[in-house]
Amino acid sequence: MATLLSLVFGFACLALHGLSSAAPPDINNKTYEYIVVGSGPGGGPLAANLAKAGHSVLLLEAGDDQTENLNVSQWVNFNAAGNDPATRWDFFVKHSNDAAREARYLHRTWRRTDGGFYVGIDPPTGAKPLGIYYPRAGTLGGCAMHNGCLTMNPDDVDWNGIAETTGDESWSAENMRKYLVKLEKAHYNSSYVHGHNGWLDTTMLDSGYAGFEDARELITLAAQAAGYKASDTISLLTRDMNGNQTNRDNLVGPFGGVSHINPNGRRSSPGYYVRDTVAKNKYPLTLSLDTLATKVIFKSTGTAPRKKAAGIEYLQGKSLYSADPRSNANATGRAGKVYASREVIISGGAFNSPQLLLLSGIGPRKQLEKFRIPVIADLPGVGQQLADNYEAGILSLANRAVNVGQNIFPNFFKSSVGKIRDIYMWCGNFAFEGFWPGFPNIPEKNFTGDYGPKEYECALVHMNPRSQAGTIELQSTNPRDVPVINLNFFKDGADEDLTAIYEGVEWVRSWLSKVNASEPTSLAPFEEKHPCDGTIGKQNCTAAAQKMYIKEQAYSHHASSSARIGADDDRYAVLDSEFKVRKVTGLRVVDASSFPKVPGGFPVLPTMMISEKATDVILQGLADEQSKAQ
Repeated sequence: MATLLSLVFGFACLALHGLSSAAPPDINNKTYEYIVVGSGPGGGPLAANLAKAGHSVLLLEAGDDQTENLNVSQWVNFNAAGNDPATRWDFFVKHSNDAAREARYLHRTWRRTDGGFYVGIDPPTGAKPLGIYYPRAGTLGGCAMHNGCLTMNPDDVDWNGIAETTGDESWSAENMRKYLVKLEKAHYNSSYVHGHNGWLDTTMLDSGYAGFEDARELITLAAQAAGYKASDTISLLTRDMNGNQTNRDNLVGPFGGVSHINPNGRRSSPGYYVRDTVAKNKYPLTLSLDTLATKVIFKSTGTAPRKKAAGIEYLQGKSLYSADPRSNANATGRAGKVYASREVIISGGAFNSPQLLLLSGIGPRKQLEKFRIPVIADLPGVGQQLADNYEAGILSLANRAVNVGQNIFPNFFKSSVGKIRDIYMWCGNFAFEGFWPGFPNIPEKNFTGDYGPKEYECALVHMNPRSQAGTIELQSTNPRDVPVINLNFFKDGADEDLTAIYEGVEWVRSWLSKVNASEPTSLAPFEEKHPCDGTIGKQNCTAAAQKMYIKEQAYSHHASSSARIGADDDRYAVLDSEFKVRKVTGLRVVDASSFPKVPGGFPVLPTMMISEKATDVILQGLADEQSKAQ
């Protein structure tokens, strides 16, 4: 039986590329009320919403339209989408400044002399290290077009923390929930209030409990390990992770898994929302694909000390950004300028938004001066305090084939060092080992990403990590070059964070070890592959050795906070609570880089929620202006 991850990878042959070949519209020297840079979960909905409110909006997207590419549209093909050159941008990052530690990362990527990739720690002669692969999506809809569609409203403490930090109560969890209700079109039953008329389809996926005996046994054991009765298991699996439960931040054990897909398995995302809004031809929304924003244009505002964002310089052409695997350095693109009468809104994501700010003269003075970029605003926080969830897993092989179908079930766990639940995990018959070019396959090692039908894994996401020390810095002043990214994993709070992940692993072992091994057809014993080789229940790895494995092999794909919101007296706060870039006017950042820290387990839904909030903030500001003028 193929695992889910290896199965979907095989669907790559279904890809339909080059779906949008029309030339970008002529936008040179034109003026719109708003220019939004980036069509992902932050920028896409915001641009569509402002246009629906009657405002002329230009939405710039460096990629093209792959909404009908089967790798994208069918959510189960997400691995194929992540590897598809029509959608992916290849970033390579560091986890630390420790060269020896970086060299021990098992999926480190190298460029071979023939131009291909090598993945591993024993590269061929002449290969050059690229770093740790960190795929992003360069296409209409952004990373919501290649992710696994997991859709989780952050814990209440995450939203309330922004409200407390900024003194802006509109960020409270209670108030932010209305944006979830506004944007969603929920296709599942819940005792909590949900939206059913929004642009984002949400569906609760099958856990496999009803149809597969192995799923029933394993999920029931997990429920009991979380302190529930076996008879509670069915009701736990219908618990709504996006419900408004009392004390929801501390609810642990199995939950129903919510995903941004429709009941037919089609992906739902900002890409479709934008595409469909443009297609109606009734709203003033102009979409310019294959258009790479290169610099924010500023103008003086008379006697005011702050400069105003007045437009964007751009290059038009396919695959101009060097992270695009199809990029050709000899292609120059068509340069142009476009103007905004009201605001420029940057929504390029946690890597590209700070890069564009830096190229435009907004960021740490020392870095700007290093590249001889005129300083528009000295903001030390741009590209600093980059945050990310840590991800790891406990992978084991059962005594026989694991029959849970292609289903997974989500679980929450609270460690001894967590103030609230701090581990989210999903478990099933799969092997998810991180990211590298071609994942989950490693051809040179004859590895297909599939350990066979006996594999069983719980993949862990550590929420609310204590370290927030990542950096994004310019490589050059060429806007087509990728920035230099160092996530600085575990730089701060390593003991607590590693303890949380280790305890999550131990918790999974605690219920896997309770599978009755005396039955001849039992799943047990489980032979663990990592982080501790051996038969579960009989291993002798030390906690220190396992924590070291986790520290060196953890991966991630939830970058945030590189141009974050913060209090007025916080020198690293790039934005105020209304997404406005400090020390200038007419410029906002609305995307994952805006969050003070990683929001919960998966940033995609909260980023869509802040897009809706930003819509309200901007429209309310316009209404206030008009009221004052009357």
